[in-house]
Amino acid sequence: MQFGSRLSVMQDPVGSGCRVFLAVMIAIIAAVPVADLFLPEDVHLAHVLVIPVALASAFAGAVRGALTGLAAVLALVAAGAERHTLLTENVLVQLGSLVLLTLLLVLISTLLERRRRELAELREVSEAAQGVLLRPLPTHAGPVTIATAYRSAGDGDRIGGDLYAVARTARATRILIGDVRGKGLCSIGDTETVLGAFRAAAHRQAPLAELVESLEASVRWELTQAWDGPSDADVGERFVTAAVVEIPDDEPYVNVVSCGHLPPILLHDGKVTTLDVPEPAPPLGLGGLTGSSYAPTTFAFAPGDRLLLYTDGVTEARNDDGEFYPLTSRVAEWGDRRPDQLVREMTDDLLAHVAAPLEDDMAVVAIVREARRVLTPHARAAAGTAGDAAESDVRPAGRRI
Repeated sequence: MQFGSRLSVMQDPVGSGCRVFLAVMIAIIAAVPVADLFLPEDVHLAHVLVIPVALASAFAGAVRGALTGLAAVLALVAAGAERHTLLTENVLVQLGSLVLLTLLLVLISTLLERRRRELAELREVSEAAQGVLLRPLPTHAGPVTIATAYRSAGDGDRIGGDLYAVARTARATRILIGDVRGKGLCSIGDTETVLGAFRAAAHRQAPLAELVESLEASVRWELTQAWDGPSDADVGERFVTAAVVEIPDDEPYVNVVSCGHLPPILLHDGKVTTLDVPEPAPPLGLGGLTGSSYAPTTFAFAPGDRLLLYTDGVTEARNDDGEFYPLTSRVAEWGDRRPDQLVREMTDDLLAHVAAPLEDDMAVVAIVREARRVLTPHARAAAGTAGDAAESDVRPAGRRI
């Protein structure tokens, strides 16, 4: 059980964990005047009363902390009365110190409770933003099965600068993965820009190169809006690395356009291959500086093959020794896994590697081409299948880890 879960149990007024915790605190307080009956006159346990007050204020809330402090003050009064030292300077100083300490701890506990409520509200907002922006991908799209994993590096954030999306055309499935410069909540605006542009353009029947060119134009225009007032340096520092892949329904290939993004990984017959694009385009938002071409590169992608898309939050994750996560060597062990199993095992292995919170957002998309009839372009033309209707088996049931 995580610390936050234990804390919520202790804060539950009817929870057994809270009752046991408070009972132990009261027992410690009650033990002080009882112990004073048997101790020498020069031995006092008044300082012990600080412990239950501090613990109750920290873990049981401000109200219970105040009640515990009141019980501690009464216990100190009882101890002084039974020794006939209640009005001595020593006991009066102890009483004043205990009251002031209780007030201070209750104030701190109140502030912590407010912070916890604010954090809970932030998480609700993050989850709502994630549902709107980073929609769950379908588990099936045309001839492919898809699974995803996503983690944000921000404390309390559920969405960051990594993104993915999928769209269907008449005869292909198009998948986008990207990484906005920056992380956490500060990158949500640029994330929305990229996803909105992709969803608006991906369903068109335009060739893949035209889709990415349109995506670049939309992103560049949004990132340099005049009302944001960016300096020239800010414009040059705002960009999005991205890869767009297109998987034809009836051809054993995958077309890849890379805009400064990490190469996809292909798992075929137990072999791992990185699909390196010979001449990748610049990241989205910077393409206008070079007049780049977005011609796709075609790779073999047969039935049963796995394709892994990912962001640098995976490959740049370090362990305590400063070693990067060895994705290529590790993923070879999971070449026969279903997409959901693959992303789950890879994510668990990554978190075990870093053994600490991630320092950057991470996103993973695993794709497998199911065993179905796949035609070569020549056979497809001969069979007269160029006008096949769009697939209708897109079922939204995306999964997060």
